[in-house]
Parts: sequence; structure tokens; C-alpha cells
Amino acid sequence: MTRCVHYVGFRDDAYLRARRVFGGPAFIHKWWDRRAAREIGPDDLVVFATGEHDQPPRPWNAPDVEEDRG
Repeated sequence: MTRCVHYVGFRDDAYLRARRVFGGPAFIHKWWDRRAAREIGPDDLVVFATGEHDQPPRPWNAPDVEEDRG
């Protein structure tokens, strides 16, 4: 099984800098929620933009799609 890197909560070019350090293949999660936690494999690496490594996941999931309503 391939190790994947899960990036949680990154914005702007912070993701690009983190990707140079930790690599991929990558999954990008808008925030740390129960769905993201379920997608982590036993050999995967999770990289948080902010917060502690043992933070609890949010009780609700991030939306899959954000629409521009402007």
C-alpha cells in the first residue's frame, strides 16, 4: 500500500511550501473533520496547517463544494 500525505487546513502558498517538504501523493482536507480522520491509512502522514497533532476532529464535515455566490 502506498503512503499518502494528508494536508489539513492549508491556504494559499503555505500548501506549496509544505508539499515541497512532505511530498505526496497528497489528499487535501479543508479542515480536520470526521471524514478526514476516516480517510487516514495506517501508514499515512497527516500535516496540519495549524493546531496540535492530537486535536479532535470537528463534529461536522467540511462541504465538498463551495459555490461563489458573488
